[in-house]
Amino acid sequence: MKNIILIGMMGCGKTTVGSLLASRLKRALVDTDRFIERQEGMSVPEIFTSQGEGYFRSLEVGVAQALSLRQDLIIACGGGLPIQEGAMSALKASGTVVWLDRDPGDIFDHEDMSERPLAREGREAFLARAAQRREIYARWADVTVTDFTSPVSTAARVMEGIQ
Repeated sequence: MKNIILIGMMGCGKTTVGSLLASRLKRALVDTDRFIERQEGMSVPEIFTSQGEGYFRSLEVGVAQALSLRQDLIIACGGGLPIQEGAMSALKASGTVVWLDRDPGDIFDHEDMSERPLAREGREAFLARAAQRREIYARWADVTVTDFTSPVSTAARVMEGIQ
């Protein structure tokens, strides 16, 4: 069965919604950031600090390509993974890409951003980054979900969109 690939800005709910989908569909959830952390033995912020963003992005491409060879997964992508053609083209070929299109201002104002390296520059920089990525997310998405009243309702919209 095809993979379900969740994309969107950091903090939009990909891992939370992915967990609900994985439970409902009896599939494994793979969060690309957690996968990389296990592989590297350090957190994403530590990777950014010690190795730099470029190194982290190269790891994302490798993980995406490896996951694209598997089936029946729910894949929660890091927020920046879709900006990399090599990562997303492989994933898109393996399944359905769902964009969780949550308002970036709402994300920044209501989610804990303290452990997210690219959110440390403040709200305006976060909103600017979201605006830059919007077109990229839209280009890759097969399905777009905008209902964030609760994680359960978001997961239900994803289910509707993929059927």
